[in-house]
Amino acid sequence: MRNILIVARKEIQEGLRNRWVLATTLLLAGLALSLTFLGSAPTGTVGVRALDVVIVSLSSLTIFLLPLIALLISHDAIVGEMERGTMLLLLSYPVARWQVLLGKFVGHLSILAFATLLGYSAAAGALAATGAEIDAESWRAFASMIGSSILLGAAFIAVGYLVSALVRERGTAGGIAIGIWLLFVLIYDMALLGMLVVDQGQILSGGVLNALLLLNPADAYRLFNLTGSAGVSAFSGMAGVAQNATLNPSTLLAALAAWALVPLGLAALAFSRREL
Repeated sequence: MRNILIVARKEIQEGLRNRWVLATTLLLAGLALSLTFLGSAPTGTVGVRALDVVIVSLSSLTIFLLPLIALLISHDAIVGEMERGTMLLLLSYPVARWQVLLGKFVGHLSILAFATLLGYSAAAGALAATGAEIDAESWRAFASMIGSSILLGAAFIAVGYLVSALVRERGTAGGIAIGIWLLFVLIYDMALLGMLVVDQGQILSGGVLNALLLLNPADAYRLFNLTGSAGVSAFSGMAGVAQNATLNPSTLLAALAAWALVPLGLAALAFSRREL
């Protein structure tokens, strides 16, 4: 455990030196504040709770932005250190490879969690300071959104590690990481929508559709946050989906956790068999 924490501290210190922590926090806070004040402006006329609007807006922002940030900070975690020669130096100490990988994961996830928590909490705090009425259900939905956002980031950090453990060049890892982001965030849902239109409910229905949704961590995150609360699902247009959903919140959270644990385990296995 001590070795893991030492490696995690090293990653956090490097993130501070490289301005990753500051840049990520400012970016998330700035966008969150913009969405908060622009998006919640009409709520008084449509009878929607202000924080529910913020949750819908931030969920959409998270799906596009957080996976990209996670992949950018993780894609060269292994191959980058190998190219620089620092991995050989690190492993000359009494530390196992899996401890190095897990320490890096803890460090990178801490950076992402800090930026997400501070950035999104600033938006909620600013909204509360305006005197907007916020009930307990909205606060619970907001807390769930932050927690699931961190879990989504963990999933893509793990995917980035798997890429980094398999490729031989840092540039290749970067290209694959961008391709993965495009696939899960943009291409997958467009392809799924096209398949649903063509299929007309003949094959892609029920369990098959649920399985396809769980195969994309971004979709699992979206369903968890947009159908988990009555107020949020009503504003997001997902009320009908929420009433007929067969994927409960526990299943969606389990899918997100699996997306973090399985790629991380595969990355540890690939790293353990890789020659330095």
